[in-house]
Amino acid sequence: MSLVETIKNAFVPINREGWPFIGGFAVVTLVLGIFSTTLFWLGLILTAWCAYFFRDPQRVTPADDRLVVSPADGIVSAVGPAVPPRELGLGGAEMTRISVFMNVFSCHVNRAPVRGRITKIEHRPGKFLNAELDKASSENERNGLVIDSPNGTVAAVQIAGLVARRIVCWAEQGGNIGIGERFGLIRFGSRVDVFLPPEATPRVAVGQTAVGGETVIAEFGGNPAAPLVRVS
Repeated sequence: MSLVETIKNAFVPINREGWPFIGGFAVVTLVLGIFSTTLFWLGLILTAWCAYFFRDPQRVTPADDRLVVSPADGIVSAVGPAVPPRELGLGGAEMTRISVFMNVFSCHVNRAPVRGRITKIEHRPGKFLNAELDKASSENERNGLVIDSPNGTVAAVQIAGLVARRIVCWAEQGGNIGIGERFGLIRFGSRVDVFLPPEATPRVAVGQTAVGGETVIAEFGGNPAAPLVRVS
């Protein structure tokens, strides 16, 4: 491996959505540096944090249609039955919901929990409550993807949080998406809910750390009594 490749591999890629923010932080830092050395160093720290926030590392996703992977980096904040958002058109029956909460230090790139065809994408304006609250699922601003997977209908819902004010989604309705494939991000601190058919067995517990695109959060056709699978 050449020196250039070694240096390149040592740095985590930055998502394209982050460059305008990083550039803005850098410019402000330089301006502040004219007036104060202390403010310059403070701005430099904030610029480094902004670059860290928009990191977009490569992930190794298990290639198995029976598995459901985490849509985001963060802490599993809820596992249990819940009615999906009405705008997704999935009916009023409860599905299995697994929520992953992202704080301001988490990688915020969101990934598809399963592969399949995106049958619907629906954005809904709303509040900006703390994303850890259960009612954030129904009251906060959100963007939902409905995926027709090999094991039935699965939904992934991006939910804005207390600090987050912008949901970005790159996926297109009617297109196909692969498991672990990037489909969007949320700035700056938020949550992603995954709604699964009753045939899916959760494989994570509340409080567990999840890695987007890698950690197995549920399984189709598995033994409900089997131990939790931790792939992170």
